[in-house]
Amino acid sequence: MRQRKVLDFLLCGMLTVSLVLAVGTASAQPVSIDAKTLKNLQETIEQQRLLMQKQTQELKSQSEMLNSLQKQVNDLSNKASEAQTQAVQAKSKADLAVDTANKATEAAQATAQREVTSGQERVKLAVSGQVNRAMNIVDDGKNTAAYYVDNDASNSRVRFVGTAKMTDDLTLGSKIEVAFAPNESSVVSQNNETPEDFFNERWAEASLASKSYGKISLGKGDTASNNTAEVDLSRTDVVQYASIEGIAGGMLFRESSGNHNITTINVSSAFSDRDGLSRQSRIRYDTPSFYGFSLAGSAVTNQRADAALFWGGQGYGFQAAGAAAISNPNQDNTNYQYDGSFSILHEKTGLNLTLSAGLLDRDNQGDPTNLWIKPGWIAHFFDFGYTAFAVDYDRSLNLPTGTDNGYSVGAAVVQSLDKFGTELYFQYRLYSLDRGSGPSVEDINVGTVGARIKF
Repeated sequence: MRQRKVLDFLLCGMLTVSLVLAVGTASAQPVSIDAKTLKNLQETIEQQRLLMQKQTQELKSQSEMLNSLQKQVNDLSNKASEAQTQAVQAKSKADLAVDTANKATEAAQATAQREVTSGQERVKLAVSGQVNRAMNIVDDGKNTAAYYVDNDASNSRVRFVGTAKMTDDLTLGSKIEVAFAPNESSVVSQNNETPEDFFNERWAEASLASKSYGKISLGKGDTASNNTAEVDLSRTDVVQYASIEGIAGGMLFRESSGNHNITTINVSSAFSDRDGLSRQSRIRYDTPSFYGFSLAGSAVTNQRADAALFWGGQGYGFQAAGAAAISNPNQDNTNYQYDGSFSILHEKTGLNLTLSAGLLDRDNQGDPTNLWIKPGWIAHFFDFGYTAFAVDYDRSLNLPTGTDNGYSVGAAVVQSLDKFGTELYFQYRLYSLDRGSGPSVEDINVGTVGARIKF
């Protein structure tokens, strides 16, 4: 159709040119054109004009159609590119999902292999513990010797914890923890390097905890005042904390004159952080936490009792915790014991400071008092765990008698191996005691290296 129109257009054009030539040729000669011929010629020209106009419109329509087709092609090309990109992303997600599923399967298999089951279907049982062994190099003013001990700052132990969810609010709990400590560091001395193995039932309790009403515990475990003098965020407390005597408590002071005879006074009798009533058979109640604060109280065997206030918080780049307690030890010529501690950590720099104080109010004699300060720094030199540094100073008054005073300084480094639940540690400590009566004694210097492994 289109070719035919083009041929018609060419024929008309040739006819027009022929006429023009004829007219031009005839201009030299007089030519007469009748009205009919002129009219036919005008009609032919008009038809050619209309034909050209129509063809122009058709060419415009075809151009628009070609543009539309080109746009459709471009759209299809873009959609194809997007589809290809989505296909690549889908494959990547599928590969990631497969990898995640494989890892989850491996983790589930590993968990299943080490799963501990309870004899009761509704009770979950968790088993954990630790081994904490150390070597002390001790210079007692006369001799220097090595002693291989179980670190009494945090002795070796194993625990079993059972929990049962009764309702959304109530949880029934139980806990048994036993310490196994060959050569306990608070007992080993120059006169007894291999004391009997220490075996102690640290915990044997049942508890009922409510999110709304608090927790009640019955059996042997922490009294309300236990650990209130030992709040510590420094991460060196595995070997260096407020109870500074723990690592070498059994070592005996020597007289500083004559033959440097060994006395009956050991480190544990000259230093104490006055930390509450320890772990006893008791009934204890803990309130729910309110803005980081909570209260606890316990009635303890041998007609003893205590109460404590705890607090912990985090904000403005700091983490902080503290505790304070009052207890009635029910001892002759003794009233109440007071103690407290506070620790603060700057999370970005790792700088920290820990304070502790305790006092036992006695009748008609000096009150045993302990004051302790420890600045520290937690660094992250290695990917496998933190490195913690600290130094401390302790002042002990009126121990072991009302006229004796002591002081101690120490420096510690702890390196954590996070993936293996292990802490490697080193400490140097000096114990010095000034006697108000009786012979003076030599200082005791202790260097400690050890490791705690948790499981």
